[in-house]
Amino acid sequence: MERKTKINAENGQQEIVITREFDLPVDLLFKAYAEPEIVEQWMGTKVVKLENKQHGGWQFETKDPNGNVVFSANGVIHDFVPNERITRTFEMDNANFAPQLEFLEFEELTEDTSRLTMQIIYKSVEHRDQQLKLPFAQGLNFAHNRLQEIVNKLK
Repeated sequence: MERKTKINAENGQQEIVITREFDLPVDLLFKAYAEPEIVEQWMGTKVVKLENKQHGGWQFETKDPNGNVVFSANGVIHDFVPNERITRTFEMDNANFAPQLEFLEFEELTEDTSRLTMQIIYKSVEHRDQQLKLPFAQGLNFAHNRLQEIVNKLK
């Protein structure tokens, strides 16, 4: 199966650029990143906090059936312009990854299609390469497929 989410990681760079075109209007794609109820559905995690404003914070966590936290991440939202962009930090708790900076840009292609471009900047080339060794690309593509499927129902 073709991976619709594309990841570009140039050798020797501290960044990756992720692009994905969706069969969704840009406002619905943006809602998928801005509304906690929708984020929880496609990411499969609990939104503990999502303050969509400049200097706002966010926190997501996933628990196992016994109530133990198995994933926790948080960050600060530095810029939030509806239907255009979100700039935020991303940090995983209890992980050996340094915080990263994420620039999400939402672009209308047609009335019914849009593109998400994410530029993620890592502390070092080594940190970026460590991230890329994980099943990162497959997981992101799977999540974006779920986003498309779930948000299609909101049309």
